[in-house]
Amino acid sequence: MRLESRFTLDNWLQKSKVLSGIALRGAPRITPWITQDPSLEKNLFRYIWNYSRREQLAVLVFVGLALPFYFASLSLPRYIVDAIETAARNFIEPELATETSGIFMRLSLPWPDFLGGGVQFFQGWELSLEPLILALSFTYLALVMINGGFKFQINTLKGRMGERMLRRLRYQLVDRILRFPTSYFRKLKPAEVASMVKDEVEPLGGFIGDAFVLPIFQGGLGLTALIFIMVQNFWLGCMAGAVVLVQAFIIPKLRRPILRLGKERQIAARQLAGRVGELMDGVQEVRINATSNYERADMTARLGRIFDIRYEIFRRKFFVKFLNNFLGQFTPFLFYAVGGILAARGQLDVGQLLAVLVAYKDLPAPVKQLIDWDQQRLDVQIKYDQVIDHFDPEDMVEPELQRPVGEVSHLRGGIEASNLTVTDETGARLLQNISFSVALGETLAVVGPAAGGKEHLGPTLVRLFGVSGGKLALGGHDLSNLPEGIIGRWVGYAGQDTYLFPVSMRENLTYGLKHEPVGEADDAMHPRKAWINRETQRAGNAPFDIDAEWVDYQSVDVEGPEALSKRMLEVLRMVGLEDDVYELGLSGRVSLETHPELITKLLAARELLHKRIEERSLGHLVERFDPDRYNNNASLAENLLFGLPCGPLLAEGALAQHPYFDEVMSRSHIADRVAGMGFEIARTMVELFADLPADHPFFDQFSFISADELPDYQALVNRYTGKVSHSDLTEDDCGRLVSLALRYVESRHRLGLIDDDFAAQIVLARKMFARGLPDNLKGAVEPHEPSAYNGATSIQDNLLFGRIAYGQAKAQERVGVLLTEVLEELGLHEAVYAAGLDFNVGPGGKRLTTTQRQLVGLARAILKRPDILVVDAALAVLDTSMQKMILDNVLKSSGSRAVIWILARPYQAKLFDRTLVIDEGRVIEEGTAEDLDARGGRFTALAASPRG
Repeated sequence: MRLESRFTLDNWLQKSKVLSGIALRGAPRITPWITQDPSLEKNLFRYIWNYSRREQLAVLVFVGLALPFYFASLSLPRYIVDAIETAARNFIEPELATETSGIFMRLSLPWPDFLGGGVQFFQGWELSLEPLILALSFTYLALVMINGGFKFQINTLKGRMGERMLRRLRYQLVDRILRFPTSYFRKLKPAEVASMVKDEVEPLGGFIGDAFVLPIFQGGLGLTALIFIMVQNFWLGCMAGAVVLVQAFIIPKLRRPILRLGKERQIAARQLAGRVGELMDGVQEVRINATSNYERADMTARLGRIFDIRYEIFRRKFFVKFLNNFLGQFTPFLFYAVGGILAARGQLDVGQLLAVLVAYKDLPAPVKQLIDWDQQRLDVQIKYDQVIDHFDPEDMVEPELQRPVGEVSHLRGGIEASNLTVTDETGARLLQNISFSVALGETLAVVGPAAGGKEHLGPTLVRLFGVSGGKLALGGHDLSNLPEGIIGRWVGYAGQDTYLFPVSMRENLTYGLKHEPVGEADDAMHPRKAWINRETQRAGNAPFDIDAEWVDYQSVDVEGPEALSKRMLEVLRMVGLEDDVYELGLSGRVSLETHPELITKLLAARELLHKRIEERSLGHLVERFDPDRYNNNASLAENLLFGLPCGPLLAEGALAQHPYFDEVMSRSHIADRVAGMGFEIARTMVELFADLPADHPFFDQFSFISADELPDYQALVNRYTGKVSHSDLTEDDCGRLVSLALRYVESRHRLGLIDDDFAAQIVLARKMFARGLPDNLKGAVEPHEPSAYNGATSIQDNLLFGRIAYGQAKAQERVGVLLTEVLEELGLHEAVYAAGLDFNVGPGGKRLTTTQRQLVGLARAILKRPDILVVDAALAVLDTSMQKMILDNVLKSSGSRAVIWILARPYQAKLFDRTLVIDEGRVIEEGTAEDLDARGGRFTALAASPRG
């Protein structure tokens, strides 16, 4: 840990009620994302305006600038038509030509006659008709480009603003998830929460940019077009306005039931996602209890409900669309009828009528968008309300308690509980009036009957459960006021249900050291990074760089990654995971690009290993790869490729149906033999497995056909009689049989299908395959080369450069011992461990066993060298001897660390300084295990139970 002088906790705690704006010594300044109001705004428009008013106003400026140009673009077609009409009339009847020129760029604001007739700003220039037509046309083109430019700029600004606000909202939701009270997680389904953060707020991003801009912009466009129509003819404008008002009243009213149905669909879809997540988590129970058909019925009912809702939505939506389209086309009918009559009577010229029609062409789109906006407004408000309801529980962790705290000293003093009471969300008492203290360097065992209350103590000590009464203090400081950054450094916790993230084991072990950045990223000064940081600040996200150095090496007294890896191995050895990590390392892969020096050493280890194998006469245990020999301990596919596939092109299943592979088989004259071999395997498997249960070990031993596939292969075998050839089979059947043959390993399956002649043919086909490999397959196979490392296979396979022989007694163990000797001799043992630490543990650590997951959780807690280690039944699944070994190792290495261990086996309390007995949520006995045993009380009964 760090020196105590670097951080004065007492001074910091005196100000714990006014954390905002205070910077700790050695800590980054508290940034706005920490000090902002932790509550989410209930009103969506107020939320949008609070966080984007500057961007909204900037877009509105562009909207205001765009409208005059839009009005001008509506006026211009009329003048172009008038000029063309005049020029055409002059051409047809030149003797009657009275107008030979026109005015260009006359700027005026026209109004109907009864409003004064308009205002003129600029007289313009007089041009002859042909130049006038060209000038007006090019002006129209310029206005089209200007209007397009305004739309481009407005839409770009809206899109960026919407995405920035969506990023802010998603961040705030995730931030609140990190502050949910632990009890609230029991009410939530992870799939539903993930769906809300990912999918349900997605429409908000598109709406946020339109929230204020669209009604003003589209309303301005529509109003401009309507005013223009009224300027041309007041009564046509009134008719257009009346139809628009009808649309604006009727359409939203008809769409409200659609919104209600949309809300029902959203809830039903979210529940479906949650139910699918439940099935994924509980699939074992489904199969054990044979309830798969019940679950299918449940899915049928849920999907049927969603279908009914969506069908009703479609019915209503398309009716509204039909009505809206009808009203949109009704106005042109009025213009053609009424405007045509007016034009025929000379009360409206053709240019004006054309201008009205052109202007109206642009009117329905803004009206439609305004109506759509109103529907979207109601829809996203519903979504927003639902999300806020789910993300605003009571008793959330205060944001100040998750702030960065900088450098933290060792804990001074131990942990003390005084009349500690803990209740759950229903008010039921989990712990009642618990009092105890543990000094640094002391070890305490906590025992008690199942469900007696001891299982709630561990989570309470790390504030996973809130304190309802009494006091819990670390070093004299109230636990409820301490930031997580301090608790996380002072207290290490390992529970029975350890969660591992789907990253490497190394990253899971160092997860407890990543409290806050301790160094800048390598590209921190790059201009791109500066832009990213500005965007992060504008979106209100945490000002932390994920690419920065997060692992706090100093807190575990190591210099860097290499020293930390050695420290990890010490901890793994302490908890009994050393051999497991070593095995994972041997089965792991390393890349030539990232570890060139290591690969050179591994190739040297390969040579030494085979030299030792020969010296000790163990050559019969490993069959090496030889380009000129068939390897009986490798599959037919591996023998044909003489390597391993990289990527999907030639992977298992795809190889049998690849055209080039089919071509090589035909050219080498082994196609019939391979297809017949697959048929023999299928026939043998069908005969062998016909009467066996699905869980019989033969299915694993032969690994050709699963129990589910057996009926399909039974039907395939029955379709053909006698000896089959490649040409006799359908394409489907041929692919399946060849795939079977490619998985065949002669030494393992022992069906006698590969003799010496056939093996020689396969070797020839192998060479033909390699020689003619097309360019698109050059990287699809990683070949076995004696002097090269194969990046497609494991470290162990690369060292063996062959396959361990099947059927040889203890071959795996004997070769493994020799392999370890060679690696230690060449100093590569730690490199293999490092490869094991890079092993990806999978989602939830499911690529590890339950025991391994618990031990990784314990190792993670120990690695960060806490002042207090709390172990909550973390070894419950281990056998007694393993538990004893780990307990001894941890307690011997505890030093000045306090250890509190909630034990599943009470007799193990004799290894601890003191013992606490909890039953019915109360402390009923306390003292040394020997004293408690001598009293013959509750502890004695627990220690003598079968569980103990």
